[in-house]
Amino acid sequence: MIGSGTDWNAATLEGVDAFVFRAPCEVPVRTSFGVMHDRPAVLVRVRDRDGGEGWGEIWCNFPAVGADHRAALVRTVVAPMLKGAVLESPSALAGSLERKLEVLAIQSGEFGPIAQTLAGIDQALWDLAARRLGLPLWRLLGGEHGAIRVYASGLGPDGSVATALAARERGHVAFKLKVGFDHVDDLRRLRALRDALGPEATLMVDANQAWDPDMAMQRCPEMAEFGVHWIEEPLRADAPVEAWRQLAAHAGTALAAGENLVGRASFDAAISARALGVLQPDVAKWGGVSGCLSVARSAMEAGIRYCPHFLGAGIGLRMSAHLLAAAGGDGLLEIDANPNPLRELTCDGLLPVRDGAVELSAAPGIGPLPDLGALARFGIGQRAQR
Repeated sequence: MIGSGTDWNAATLEGVDAFVFRAPCEVPVRTSFGVMHDRPAVLVRVRDRDGGEGWGEIWCNFPAVGADHRAALVRTVVAPMLKGAVLESPSALAGSLERKLEVLAIQSGEFGPIAQTLAGIDQALWDLAARRLGLPLWRLLGGEHGAIRVYASGLGPDGSVATALAARERGHVAFKLKVGFDHVDDLRRLRALRDALGPEATLMVDANQAWDPDMAMQRCPEMAEFGVHWIEEPLRADAPVEAWRQLAAHAGTALAAGENLVGRASFDAAISARALGVLQPDVAKWGGVSGCLSVARSAMEAGIRYCPHFLGAGIGLRMSAHLLAAAGGDGLLEIDANPNPLRELTCDGLLPVRDGAVELSAAPGIGPLPDLGALARFGIGQRAQR
């Protein structure tokens, strides 16, 4: 029941596994709200009774204990619910699971962790379905081709020019700088980045919700003077709609947000507000493939650019790439420019970047299965054994 015209035999699920990994950071990753001292990842695998498997990734960057907690939710709550379930439609099964967990989310107050866990499960169900059908996920979701444009993100307050130049050597032509620190330093770094990359480079900035409305009204126009294509999360995600509208009229460039919205109603409100030029749902934080693709298509119908947010390992990155290819349009895929062995070991079939773009293959699902043996040295708790 995947879609009309699709030859599909429903799968019966045998089990669900969660794997926690941590890779040390030589240079901590700094944002305006916190610092990552290591790179965590929670990968989730669904297995069917025919020996097939599908993979997803659960957002777990903050707090530091988040990865272990999300994995525990998979193992103790979700896995027993899915054992023996029949997969006729990934969206339908994920939706059924979400409804079963609604009361638990209220009771525990853990709306975010449960939404993130469900997002990873939804991804894995779609990957499994695409592999069973022998189709790349982007094609199963209705994409016309696998070519997408990308940008290098994660350029932090330390060494941003060197990081950007290294990314340019790897084929990038678009770059995003983290701001929201000392304003004078932010402008100095942005100026240095523009000078180093030249006028032809595409630049964006990300404030990570650092500013109140008055600060944003002052700072956005100053940054827009550097020719930035968007300013990301200049306000808190829960700032009043009118504050976003006023800033959009004053900023001098497009505003971007969406990674910290949860629930279809929140995305519908953001689309209806007409304050954003770029919408950035994160496949590992809410909605998985089912929710994010639907939101992306609604945003594009409203004339809003879809650019998926992602900062993690390679499974979620590949999922984001397939979503962008399926949605079409002129959006950009976010690729973290900082070293991360968990990403590098799990992004097979996505890199390298050439002239600011990548070409997804026609391999089934999201491409090669992760090599758990190669990841084992970063494993925490339950060891990554097949």
